[in-house]
Amino acid sequence: MSKQKKTEPKANTNDYQYMYCELPRVTERIFAPDMNPDRVDLILINGKKWVNGTVLHYYFFDQPTDGETVFLSDGTSEWQTWVGEGAEQDIVREAFKIWKNIGIGLEFKEVDSRSEAEIRIGFMRGNGAWSYVGRDNLKIGINKRTMNFGWDLTNPGEVDTALHEIGHAIGFSHEHQNPHAGIEWDEEAVYAALAKPPNNWTREKTFHNIIRKIEPDDVQGSNWDPNSIMHYPFRATLIDAPEPYSKEGIDPIAGLSDRDKVWARTFYKPLKPTDYQKLQVLGSTKLAIAEGEQGNFIIEPDATRNYNIQIFGEADAVMVLFEEVDGTLRYVAGDDDSGTNSNATINWKLFKGRRYVVRIRLFFQDRNDETAVMLW
Repeated sequence: MSKQKKTEPKANTNDYQYMYCELPRVTERIFAPDMNPDRVDLILINGKKWVNGTVLHYYFFDQPTDGETVFLSDGTSEWQTWVGEGAEQDIVREAFKIWKNIGIGLEFKEVDSRSEAEIRIGFMRGNGAWSYVGRDNLKIGINKRTMNFGWDLTNPGEVDTALHEIGHAIGFSHEHQNPHAGIEWDEEAVYAALAKPPNNWTREKTFHNIIRKIEPDDVQGSNWDPNSIMHYPFRATLIDAPEPYSKEGIDPIAGLSDRDKVWARTFYKPLKPTDYQKLQVLGSTKLAIAEGEQGNFIIEPDATRNYNIQIFGEADAVMVLFEEVDGTLRYVAGDDDSGTNSNATINWKLFKGRRYVVRIRLFFQDRNDETAVMLW
């Protein structure tokens, strides 16, 4: 089964169309022109990934007022709900479990309040399937969707659609836009096919989602994985080269590929108790990790007061503070210093008798073994 929905074959032809995922447009980061290119590359590789150990909360829109008015081509308008049926929600729940069960350090938890959710899911028909990528979800207002499913997920194989969109939500881009893929498109055929139903895309949308090659730093390493859950299926008539894809097309296998699993576990390695160090007040603790890796620290305050937690050294990192509440880590505060001349700092009131966790994902360091974190 392919990764995205197939429509039924047209009469008297073996041709068919796929309904594709369309990534929402976001403002991309702009770096100083004189910034070290290696530094920029590492920020781009890691910048949209969550800190490992994060509990990602997801919410299904559930109110009669959740939706929007859509203007139709005939000049009329109609109300379209974002609320999905329970059976479709179950497909998405199953997809979250599949991602978790490959053994990653992220957790997924369904919540009934949109204000608690990083991922807010709608089922607006005709609006396509899409999701914001990774930490871009945090930039979206709480009454807006960060993920949508625009067709019936109860059809056979549609769990792959949910797996694909969750892949975006945890920080992965489209694999077919990997610059190492080597696909040579029949570009005009691609534009013509995507301009027709069920996608009805403009040339700009088709270029952005299909033909454009994304930065090497945004993909899963240097190798191309045509079986990735993040890869679209394509008909042979859209591909000029290489063989056999120009003759047989590309139809990724169902489910997560072996490389999807390896790459997800690379960024989100399962955490063990031995992965944690205790931060002591007025103590400087070296970040003995490589670029792309993560340090995890425990704070158990001896007094209730405001504390400073700060990274020191010429480095780019994101630092997030969590509080343990009833055995679950709740987000408290975070700071991302990547691409700036400052260091990530959190000033927060911590309470005696409570337990806190600090996670630091290191993007770049100018001098190895000279980056540290301090609590005071």
